[in-house]
Amino acid sequence: MRHENNLQELDKAPVGKLLWKYSLPSVVGMVVMSLYNIIDRMFIGQGVGPDAIAGLAITFPVMNISAAFGVLIGGGAGARTSIVLGQGKKRTAELILGNSLVMTLALGAFYLLLLAIFIDDVLIAFGASARSLPYARDFMMYMLPGLLINNLTFSFSNIMRATGYPKKAMLANFIGAGMNVILAPIFIFGLKWGIKGAAIATDISMFISMLYVQQHFSNPKSTIHYSRGIYRLDPKILLPIIAVGAAPCIVNTAGCLINALLNNIVYKHGGDASVAAMGVLMTFSQLAIMFVLGVCMGMQPIVGFNYGAKRYDRLKRAYWLTLAVGTVACLLGTIASVFFPKYVAMIFTTDSHLIDACKHAMPIANCVFWVAAFQIVTTNFFQSLGRAKKSIFMSLSRQVICLLPLLLFMPHLYQLDGVWMSFPISDTIAALIGVCLLIPEFRLINRLAASIQPQKRDEYIK
Repeated sequence: MRHENNLQELDKAPVGKLLWKYSLPSVVGMVVMSLYNIIDRMFIGQGVGPDAIAGLAITFPVMNISAAFGVLIGGGAGARTSIVLGQGKKRTAELILGNSLVMTLALGAFYLLLLAIFIDDVLIAFGASARSLPYARDFMMYMLPGLLINNLTFSFSNIMRATGYPKKAMLANFIGAGMNVILAPIFIFGLKWGIKGAAIATDISMFISMLYVQQHFSNPKSTIHYSRGIYRLDPKILLPIIAVGAAPCIVNTAGCLINALLNNIVYKHGGDASVAAMGVLMTFSQLAIMFVLGVCMGMQPIVGFNYGAKRYDRLKRAYWLTLAVGTVACLLGTIASVFFPKYVAMIFTTDSHLIDACKHAMPIANCVFWVAAFQIVTTNFFQSLGRAKKSIFMSLSRQVICLLPLLLFMPHLYQLDGVWMSFPISDTIAALIGVCLLIPEFRLINRLAASIQPQKRDEYIK
């Protein structure tokens, strides 16, 4: 059967070829996913103005709240599914699927209700000014339904990928982004709905993607699928999902808090123009990070399955290949930020003051952006192995342990430049922390690999 072949290739196919097969759809899917935000900001920046971009920058942390709940379940479920399938436990994988659906819906209803009631208070706390608040409110009020829809799409795409369907996971994102490219200009320019038009276009696009993903799991021919008896919440199923998914959840939650702090500090030292510049910086950096995360998503089922199957040489090779590709991607982001910031800014705006602000901020903030790949790949590697504590600590290292104290200290010395200087310093320190955690992990993996007969080890080195 087809789904059996999908699992066999995780066990037998050459690692380089397998990483390419799984990463390419994941990378395309993640980049396409990031286009939701980029497309919105391009059209809004060109059609509404710099104040609207500042308003969208305020929505970053709010969007991260939703993403945090999504990856708590979806990220953990994807990693756990790969491991249990590697152990040959298909029924457990289906229980993970059912529990994930119930928890995604429950958490979504909870945070959407809170956001709907306290949206103005939340946006003001996250740095909205009198000028940017109306834009941020209009966007978020229409985006609220799309947040849950996105979780039902993106989170379950992780499970789809983990069960041997990387191309279908990519197609789900393609469908949504393609619809957004078509609908956003119609709603923003044609119907003159402005910023709320971008939100409505995104909602509709996400809904169509969600239908595609959920239909896959409703098909009995899929590797795992919805069936009776898998929806009852079971702590033995749910707690490992949450433990593994806690790391990416913390990343997004920390990102929410950091973005809120950034918005307030940047507004204090530079006003709305600097907040808009930060929005451009974060959006551009997100594109490179999404690429790296896409490669990590391709790595995850390979590492998780082969860890469960005790194919240690294969999972090590998957890590090093992923790290090499991710470093190249972030290095390109560094080059563009340092040498071509003007042209990056011109993608989002024609406002000369905003372009000048981006020209100043981006070379400082992203001068060592290339080292971020190591932190991202290593965090996802720990997550794929089920190393919850290490994954969580790595998740906290870049944004909370390193960046947060710098943001509180550096602006006192260098004002707005202190904010931009905090990014390269935190990236460097977080990478050094990652090295200290990775070395003992690889020593453990080498000991486990040494316990396997040499002829068996050599069979899986490709």
